[in-house]
Amino acid sequence: MTQIVWLRRDLRLADNPALYHAAKAGPVVALYVLDDESPKHHAYGGASRWWLHHSLKSLGKSLEAKGSKLILRRGDAVEVLTSLAAEVGAATIHANNHYEPWWLNAERKLAKSLDLQLHHGNYLMPPGSITSGTGGQYKIYTPFSRAVRAAFPPRDELPAPERLDAPASWPASDALASWNLLPTKPDWSAGMRDFWRVGEDAAHARLAAWEADVDGYDDKRNLPSVDKVSRLSPHLHFGEISPVQIWHALKHHQSKGWETYEGELIWRDYSQNAILQFPAYASKNYREDFDRFPWRDPANDPAAARDLKAWQEGRTGYPIVDAGMRQLWQTGWMHNRVRMITASFLIKHLLIDWREGEKWFWDTLCDADYASNATNWQWTAGTGVDSNMFSRIMAPLSQSEKFDAARYIRTYVPELARMEEPYIHDPEEFGRRPTGYPRKIIPHREARERALAALKMIKQG
Repeated sequence: MTQIVWLRRDLRLADNPALYHAAKAGPVVALYVLDDESPKHHAYGGASRWWLHHSLKSLGKSLEAKGSKLILRRGDAVEVLTSLAAEVGAATIHANNHYEPWWLNAERKLAKSLDLQLHHGNYLMPPGSITSGTGGQYKIYTPFSRAVRAAFPPRDELPAPERLDAPASWPASDALASWNLLPTKPDWSAGMRDFWRVGEDAAHARLAAWEADVDGYDDKRNLPSVDKVSRLSPHLHFGEISPVQIWHALKHHQSKGWETYEGELIWRDYSQNAILQFPAYASKNYREDFDRFPWRDPANDPAAARDLKAWQEGRTGYPIVDAGMRQLWQTGWMHNRVRMITASFLIKHLLIDWREGEKWFWDTLCDADYASNATNWQWTAGTGVDSNMFSRIMAPLSQSEKFDAARYIRTYVPELARMEEPYIHDPEEFGRRPTGYPRKIIPHREARERALAALKMIKQG
């Protein structure tokens, strides 16, 4: 009997448990549903849609090489799957587990009418499976990480099917181009096309290239000018490669660099455990006292709206912040150290709610992930279940110099391309600010004092 494989963020052939088990059970119809209805305000943003187009195109070619096809449909996922099952005479749908609240809801609905076979495929360990001594879920990363490492190794990799049996007849499919996932008016994706190669083969090529740098990762991961980071995050997000494949490829490295990177893969698992416990984590403070925090509201405060726009456009007068925000717009990605600096700046220098940043990153990051995005923003804001203290305020100017960001700034802030160190980190302070480069929208000391005063207000309240 025909088996349907419901693809979401698992756009690969190798180590895809849903595809592997479906192929063993019968002819396969692989389906991707563009469902912009179920996620509501977390439907894919612009950068993710660009990546999705190219990833689906690549996967379609890979499936054709196996004698199969990728079927594309648009609409409510449950309705589309139910209709397709009737069309092809399928009773079973195979899918890898997903933990975003809208997908959990869809899985519950689907299981009421069809045989939904869910497989563990996108994380090192099944989210929810790592429990404390009392059987509860971990809320804090460090003990969670220790427990995960104690439970290793993760499952074995699964091979890609050698060939996929076709159904008696193929159901109709949308044309990928008809989804209009690529920007056209204007086409702002030139920088992304230059920066990325998309698809399963590209993900493995990136992993192979980066393996030479993994042992030095602990020392070099904070240096944006050096850029010795994996850049695997979009490939992981869209499931073009699995964390299990990465773990098995790198597990023989006995180095601090690998240990640190392994910890980041575990943080990805931790984020999924967070949204399992707190499904609204991307829109609701975990620490309720921050519900009283006196954020500057861009919707009602013109000055806050101007500051938010300056941050989004990389015009804050803080070179490392501006470089990061312009890299994000140009490439759909930002170096991890700079992500922390730019996020802290929005929250603590500008006193703008972290949820405004979460929304902007959701739209502009190729690797925008519901769980990771929310967990990282709440960590920076001090609002999360496991988070940095709000009172720890990053000093972007000293961070820039400490982590040797000069070349990075020159790359993404052309107004400062000819400026030497140390002036490039704070040209205004040295009296070297070029005419075309903005003044600081708020001095660092003033911003720090304002942020701490705001924090004191909720503590007194």
